[in-house]
Amino acid sequence: MTNPSGPLEGLKVLELAGLGPVPFCGMLLSDLGADVLRIDRKDGRRYDKYSVDTRGRRSIVLDLKEPRGKRIALALIEKADALIEGFRPGVMERLGLGPADALARNPRLVYGRMTGFGQTGPFAARPGHDINYVALSGALHALGPKEKPAVPLNLLGDFGGGALYLAFGVLAALRHVDRHGEGQVIDCAMSEGVISTMGMLYGEHAAGRWEDSRESNIIDGAAHFYNNYECADGKWISIGSIEPPFYAALLEKLRLDGDPDFADQMNQAKWPELKRRLEPIFKTRTRDEWCALFADSEVCFAPVLSMAEAPAHPHNVEREAFVRIDGVPHPAPLPRFSRTPGRIRHGPKPAGWDADAALRDWGIDEPL
Repeated sequence: MTNPSGPLEGLKVLELAGLGPVPFCGMLLSDLGADVLRIDRKDGRRYDKYSVDTRGRRSIVLDLKEPRGKRIALALIEKADALIEGFRPGVMERLGLGPADALARNPRLVYGRMTGFGQTGPFAARPGHDINYVALSGALHALGPKEKPAVPLNLLGDFGGGALYLAFGVLAALRHVDRHGEGQVIDCAMSEGVISTMGMLYGEHAAGRWEDSRESNIIDGAAHFYNNYECADGKWISIGSIEPPFYAALLEKLRLDGDPDFADQMNQAKWPELKRRLEPIFKTRTRDEWCALFADSEVCFAPVLSMAEAPAHPHNVEREAFVRIDGVPHPAPLPRFSRTPGRIRHGPKPAGWDADAALRDWGIDEPL
């Protein structure tokens, strides 16, 4: 028997409107059943049906610098299980809504703070964006071609090192509340979240098994058997045949299994030349033709899909990895649960949507 409300049913989360990791964290919690109420500012972010990361939440508009706005916010804090905010250090304190004020009103509150560099330290007060947080972690130095570090999407800092760690921290702290009745503050820094995701590579570097320069290691673009190759139609295919059986399958499909140059897979001195030899081979077929050739093999491969293509790929379609709301592709709620599956309550809504009903549901009888 399944419960469609999600595993976080009954959890009340107050979200201070922002960009990047905080709204994405709010989306994750809402998808799994939490009642996430967003506090928006007047003349703040404008929401439309494409604001995917704001789906599933109701909103109230408050001026937190005015006594009434602060009073309502504190009343909501008293009712909340968790609060998530992404302002620079000191902003919430100046509003009178910092951790000390909040925990005085609600000692069981989990107070989640999301910043780029953390609440303390020489960089704490600095402005920044994803590329800066990833740079400080050591990850940016490792990404891209030899010539210069890549400019990555904001997946590593905002979402991987930020929102996911904030959501994980909130749920871990709520477990402590259940056991001990004590709320606490979560200092979640995106730069440190990325450092955490780099743990394996830092271990390999310390052991002398990871060279600290780009395109010098198996998984950073140096190896011919772990790379992207352009096809005859200008599209690309990814190859990740690291283990010997998968490498053997690759060579067999490329009719290179008898070539002695390819036999010594881990000879790094040969990798640049072997990459150059594979490039024209992959250009002899289209991407779809390579997919057909590799389909029933042990070659580790996948087509490099564009954002326009990914929602229509048969695997993503069968798994329902995307959900369309108002014609806009949304990622499905994750992870998947057998008994308490997540769901998207509704698409993005404008600031102030369903505010009075939200306040009533939170036990506050004061129309806005």
